[in-house]
Amino acid sequence: MTIPNRIPLDDLPTMPVGEIADLPGDQLALLKQDADERLRSAKTLCDWVDGAIALKYGDKAQEARHAEGKDTGTVRLQDGPVTVVAELPKRVDWDQAMLANLVERIRADGADPAEYVDIAFSVPERKYTAWPTDIRQEFEPARTVRTGKPKFQLLLGEEAR
Repeated sequence: MTIPNRIPLDDLPTMPVGEIADLPGDQLALLKQDADERLRSAKTLCDWVDGAIALKYGDKAQEARHAEGKDTGTVRLQDGPVTVVAELPKRVDWDQAMLANLVERIRADGADPAEYVDIAFSVPERKYTAWPTDIRQEFEPARTVRTGKPKFQLLLGEEAR
């Protein structure tokens, strides 16, 4: 689809946002498609380069960590004039049911579980909306609703699904 006087994507950074918002919907849809495609391409390119970097330095970084007696964390490698900072973050997951039992044991022994663990409560929204009104009203003061970033999809020449 060719639109006469179509604004090139590269011109957008020099335009005021209000001027862009005033463009016809079909031009906005095409600009958004172009921007999304550039983003996908850039992400693919970054993933490709990141993969090459991991291939080049991954084993050396693991050897350096091993030499320092650690499985995770940050090590520095030198490759000519380049200092490679290789980080392998530690991600810890805890079995929630087991933690709950341990918290109860600590409490039963007369100690304060808060000295050992952080305790957080959450209420899934689907459960909250299924509660009877009287229960929801009790919890309402403890509930805060925030919105996320708005998203818009512009479909050009096709119907929304």
